Amino acid sequence: MSSAENFIVELGTEELPPKSLETLISAFHEELLKLVDDAKLEHQQCCVFATPRRLCIIINQLASAQADKTIERQGPAVSAAYDDDGNPTPAALGFARSCGVEFSQLSKTETAKGERLSFQINETGKATKELMPELVKAALSKLPIAKSMRWGDHPDSFIRPVKWLLMMHGELIIPATLFRCESSNITYGHRFLSSGKLTLKSADDYEDLLQSNFVIADLEKRKSTINAQVERLANDLNATAVIEPSLLSEVNALVEWPVALAGNFDPSFLTVPPEALISTMSANQKYFHLKDAQQNLISKFITISNIESTHPNSIITGNERVIRPRFADAMFFFEQDCKHSLTNQANKLKKITFQKELGTIFDKTTRISSIGSEIAQLLNVDQQNIIRAALICKSDLVSQMVIEFPNLQGIMGQYYAANDGENAEVSTAMDEIYKPRFAGDHLPSTPTGIILALADRLDSLVGIFAAGQIPSGTKDPFALRRAALGIIRIIIEKKLPLSLDSLIDLASKNFTSVYNSPDEIIKNTQQLFEFFVGRIKALYLDKGFTNPIIQSVLSLGLTNPLDIDARINAVKTFSELKEANSLSESNKRVANILTKNASNTAELAVDKNRLEENAEIILYQAMLKITPEVNSLCDKLDYTNALTLLTELKNPIDAFFDSVMVMDEDLKLRSNRLAILQHLRNLFIGIADIAYLQK
Repeated sequence: MSSAENFIVELGTEELPPKSLETLISAFHEELLKLVDDAKLEHQQCCVFATPRRLCIIINQLASAQADKTIERQGPAVSAAYDDDGNPTPAALGFARSCGVEFSQLSKTETAKGERLSFQINETGKATKELMPELVKAALSKLPIAKSMRWGDHPDSFIRPVKWLLMMHGELIIPATLFRCESSNITYGHRFLSSGKLTLKSADDYEDLLQSNFVIADLEKRKSTINAQVERLANDLNATAVIEPSLLSEVNALVEWPVALAGNFDPSFLTVPPEALISTMSANQKYFHLKDAQQNLISKFITISNIESTHPNSIITGNERVIRPRFADAMFFFEQDCKHSLTNQANKLKKITFQKELGTIFDKTTRISSIGSEIAQLLNVDQQNIIRAALICKSDLVSQMVIEFPNLQGIMGQYYAANDGENAEVSTAMDEIYKPRFAGDHLPSTPTGIILALADRLDSLVGIFAAGQIPSGTKDPFALRRAALGIIRIIIEKKLPLSLDSLIDLASKNFTSVYNSPDEIIKNTQQLFEFFVGRIKALYLDKGFTNPIIQSVLSLGLTNPLDIDARINAVKTFSELKEANSLSESNKRVANILTKNASNTAELAVDKNRLEENAEIILYQAMLKITPEVNSLCDKLDYTNALTLLTELKNPIDAFFDSVMVMDEDLKLRSNRLAILQHLRNLFIGIADIAYLQK
C-alpha cells in the first residue's frame, strides 16, 4: 500500500477574464479528477481555489504511486502446445518469447474454453510524481477557452499569460514544466499588499499562507465576504443593497482582497430612468446600487476595491469622478430621445434589416400588428391597443439610450411611450413584449402585453423557419428555442385557449412570398410544430416529470398547451395511485390486442345481446356508468378527477382478463369483445395513453 500526501497544483497567471473564472476552475477540477481516477491513483476529497491571478487544486491524501497489479496473459490451448513427441509447438514457444521468458516458466490456467498456457506479469505502479505533470497538462488542455493567446516567443497558448507554476506532493516539489514555467514551491500573495515570493511548505499551509498575505483564495469564502461587507455597509447607510448573483460572481472574480467602499453621485441624475443608471453602475463600473425603504434608487453606490488602502477616500473620490460622465451621457441620451416620439422613430426601422428574406424591423412590426389582431379576436380582446402598441413596439431600438445600452430595449420603450402620452397599457406593452426574457422570468401581465409577446415570438419562429434557418445543435442565433418556450409558458400560465397549429397557421399567412410551394408551407408547419413539441418535452423534463408521463400525453398529437399541461399533471397524479401500475399494464395489453386485430376493430359497436360471460357484462356496465361523468370532467379539463374515476374499472378489468377469452373461436363473440376493449381504450386514450407508463 503506497503512502499518501496532499497534492497541490497552482497555475499563476495574469488577470483572468472575470466572467470565465468560475467555469475555468470548475472544468479544471472536473478534468483533473477524472484523469486521476482513470490513472487509478487513490485519493480523498478535493479543494479548489481561484482568484483573478490563479487556478489551484488540492487533492487530499493522493497516493504516492499507483497500486501494483498482476496481469495474467493467456496463450494457446495446452492441447495445442505440444507436438506428438511432447515438445513445445512453435505457437507455444512464440507465446513464451512474447512474454520474455523461457517456455519452462509458463504456467497453465483453467478457463471456460479449456486449459491454456499462461504467464503472470507483476506490474509496478507508476509514481505520482511521474504521472501528475502529464495529467495536469492534459486537464489544462481541455479547459473551455473560447480564445487563447500567446505571449512573448512562446509556442504555447493559454487564456492569459502564465507567470508561475506550483506543484507539490506533500513537502516535495514535483518536477514539471508547463507554459515554459518550471514548477516550484513558490506562490505569490496580493500583487500590491504582499511582500512578493511566498515559500509553501505543503498544501496544508496554502490557504492560510495566502490569507496572511491578503489573498482570500477560496471563491465561496471571498464571495461571502463581499456579500457581508456590502450588506453591512448598506445597513450603515440606512439603505438596502441590491446584490445580483451574476454581478456578485463577476466582482468576486476581480478581487483577491475585497474591501467595500461607499460613494455618492449627484441626486439630479435620479431624473434619468433608474434602469439606465443601474445598467451603467453594474455593467460598466461593477457597482452595487442601493435602494431606500420605498425601493427607490438612491444617489449612493458600493464599490469593491481590491486593496486595503490607508487613504480610502482617494479610491471613493476616483470612483465618483468616473461615474459622473457616464451618468451625464445617460441623462443626455434620455433627454434627446424624449424629444422624438416613438411614432416618428418607427420610420427609422425601415432601414434596419431583421432578416434578409423577411424584410426590415418595420416590416416585422406590421406583421406583429396583423398576428396580434387575429389573436385578439380569438381571445375576444379589444384590438385598438394591440394595433397601436404594435406600431411602436420596436421604435426604442433606434433611441440613443438603447443603442448605448441594448439590454434596455423595451424598458426604455415604456418610458418613451409614457412620455409621448400613450395610455398605461400601451406603454407597459413596450416592455412586456420581451417577457419572459429568460427562464423563470415574469410573464407579461396586461392583455396587450400578452398578445404582443405571443405575436412577436410567433413572427420570428414562423419567419425564420420559412427562411430555412432552423436551429440545429447549439446554434440558435435568433433564440428560437427561448421564443417557443416563452409562447408555451404564456399560454399555460395565463390559461389561454389557444392551439399551436392555429397560431402557426395565422402567422404563416404573412410569409407566403417566402415559400416556393404549398407543400413547403405544410412541411414547414409540421417542422415548427415538432419543434414546439420538443420544447414542451424539455419544459416538463426540467420540472422533474418523467419521460413516460410526458410521452403518454404528447403521443396523442395534441396542439393546445393548456390542455397538454392539464393532462400531464393529471397523469403524474394518477401514476402515484396504487391502481396505476395495474391499469397501465392492462392498457398496454389492450393496445397490443387491438393493434394485432386492427383490421377487425374498425367502427365496432358493442352488442349487449352478445355479452355472455358475467365478467364482460360487469365491465361493460361499469364503463357505461362512468362514461358520461368522465366526458364531463374532460370537457372541463379536469383530467385528474377523470383518471381517478377510471380507477374504478381496475377490478372489472382484472376480472375480465382472468375469465374471458377475447379471441374466441366464435367470430361474433370475438368481435364483440374487441369492441368492449376498444371502448375501454377510448376512455383512457381520451385523456392519455397510460400504456406508456409500462415502457
